[in-house]
Amino acid sequence: MPKRMLLLVSLVVVLTVGWYLFRPERLFVNAKVSETFPAMAGAKPEASAGSPKRLASGSFHSVAHKSSGTATLYKLADGSRVLRLTDFETSNGPDVHVYLVAAQDAADNDTVTRSGFIELGSLKGNIGDQNYDLPSDVDLTKYKAVTIWCRRFSVNFATAPLAE
Repeated sequence: MPKRMLLLVSLVVVLTVGWYLFRPERLFVNAKVSETFPAMAGAKPEASAGSPKRLASGSFHSVAHKSSGTATLYKLADGSRVLRLTDFETSNGPDVHVYLVAAQDAADNDTVTRSGFIELGSLKGNIGDQNYDLPSDVDLTKYKAVTIWCRRFSVNFATAPLAE
């Protein structure tokens, strides 16, 4: 009987660790967000004088997971900059983050890791409009793409090359 108990305990440990690493329930559960544009709740960007200035934007293309939407960089009236994802949709995952990548585009995993990146934060939701503040010292002439990155498995879900 002790062998059977040891086997049972081992199985429970393996299943628990596997669940923690892979988070299979996230394949079926979507996290929806609907953030307003930070500077003008209720108004569209660039709707009036003194409005935020669009610096660059691009559409997401799928890499490892089907994804869609638009990434746009804005400079707000106070001088701060923000990345806004609109009509965004991708797969959910266990440890997904938003990166600015020092490349024109990233159609694979190696481009992201080789080129270098700046993390803007954890993905707030896999569906919906959302905002991410940019550090004030980020050189936007160097970072030309936005990538949705699974840190746990080093996988590029999707990339949006940015153009002015």
